[in-house]
Formats: sequence, structure tokens, C-alpha cells
Amino acid sequence: MMLERKLQIKIKKAAFAAFFGFFSVSAWANYEPKAQPMVASEAPKDLEGVGIDEQRGSQIDLNLKFKDESGQEVILAKYFGDSRLPVIISPVYYSCPGLCNFHLNALTDGMKLLDWNLGEKFRAIAVSFDVKEDAKVASKKRASYLELYGRPAAENGWHFLTGDEPNIKALMASLGFKYKWNDEANEWAHASAAIIVTPEGKISRYLPGLQIDPKDLKLALNEASEGKIGSFVDKLVLYCFQYNPHQSKYTLYAFNVMKLGGALMVMVLALWLLPIWIRARRAVPKVARS
Repeated sequence: MMLERKLQIKIKKAAFAAFFGFFSVSAWANYEPKAQPMVASEAPKDLEGVGIDEQRGSQIDLNLKFKDESGQEVILAKYFGDSRLPVIISPVYYSCPGLCNFHLNALTDGMKLLDWNLGEKFRAIAVSFDVKEDAKVASKKRASYLELYGRPAAENGWHFLTGDEPNIKALMASLGFKYKWNDEANEWAHASAAIIVTPEGKISRYLPGLQIDPKDLKLALNEASEGKIGSFVDKLVLYCFQYNPHQSKYTLYAFNVMKLGGALMVMVLALWLLPIWIRARRAVPKVARS
């Protein structure tokens, strides 16, 4: 009996081992290794060489040639002729299925909330980086956004340009704007930003992203104009805010606020003491006569 029982146990073990071995082999045969997930600091291959390298303080070549929405050849200097007016440059392409429209929509919304009129206090130009696009598509895009903006002054202040490859590449390189064609998606891979340029053609600020805060836009335009287009209150606000490159927005600058508060306190104290000083001065002759 003992021998028979031991034999049964061995048979069971052998059967179990065979079953487990078969299951393991089958599982391994059906196993397909998965690609390792990307780490947070690693950019997708589709986006390699795409982005914006900010070139603040760099001078744009104002002799670069483009065609405006009517098909007329122009040089960039045409839009920088006024010594007061800063310019917003939007690198886009007009047939973009998504991002460029989101950017132009956000810019339009931001400009609509300003108490400054496009064409009077500042200018804006959109430049297509797609050499295949022409003035016809630029004109249609401009018409739709002028209607969306809805202010007559913008007619002479917002232009949509196209150009040839050498001029487009030269401008995009000076802006630090990097883009490339994606064959798989059949569209351009690119970033988006409203680039604020001084009246002389120097890059002042970048406002990236798909939401443009009207406060940041106004401060950036006022800063680019060196305070020439803003009121006294606008200049005061610009004094109290400073651009934070880490947040890509303007934040309250505590040191300047403290200085302003200190100056205000001195003024209030002086106004409070002035009547006392005047009464004291008037009282001196009376005492002398007595």
C-alpha cells in the first residue's frame, strides 16, 4: 500500500510539473514585449527640433521681404515705421487644423479685452511659415479675424503675410521659432507664441501658450514702447509689475511696490505737516511783536 501511495504522489507531481511547464511555455510564446514608457524629461521624436528659443533683445532684419494679404510685396520695415507703436508677431500657418487657430483666437480675445485699439496703440502681423501658402489664403484668414475683432481701426493695423523660403527661414530663425513637417500627421509640428517686438524691431517679450492674459499683453506692449503708448496709470502699473520668465507672465514686484508705498507715505506726511508748519510760521511774527 505504501509503495502504491508513493507512486501515486510521484505521478501527481509529474503531471503538475508538466501542466505548469506547458502553461509557462504557452504564456511566453504569446508574450509580446512592450516598449518602455518615456521618462518625463524625454521629448517625443515627433517634437525633436520643435519649439521656441527665446531671443529677447535680438534685432529682427526689417529688410526681409514678404507679400501682404493683397499680394503686394512688402518689407518688414513697413510695419515698424512708427517710433511709438510696438508690434505683435504671430508665427503661424493659415491651413493649420488646430494650434494656429487656437493661438489667433486667444490673441483676438486678449486684444478685445484691452482698452487700446489695434492699429492705434499697437500693430499685429501674422506670418505663415508654410511656403506653399499664398496671399489668397492669407486674405481669407485676415478677413475672418478682423470680423471677429470687430474694431474698424484694425483694418490698417493687422496684416497677414506669406513669403518665400529664404525670407521665412531668416525671420523664424531670428525669432527662435523652430518647426518641422510631420509626414505621418501630414501637418507642421510647431509651438505657438505672441512675440512682442519694439518699434525699432527688437524682440521684447514672448507670451506663449493658448491663453493670453490681457493684463500681460498690455504690460508687454507698454514695456516694448518704453511707456510711450500708456497713460500715467499704465506707467504706474508697469512700474509695479515685473516679467517673470519662469511663469511667462508679469507678477507683482514687491520691492517697487514698497518704494512706491514709501514715497506715498512721505507725501501724505508732508501734506499733513504742511498746515502745521504754515501756522507756526505765521505765529512767529505775532510773538515777536508782542
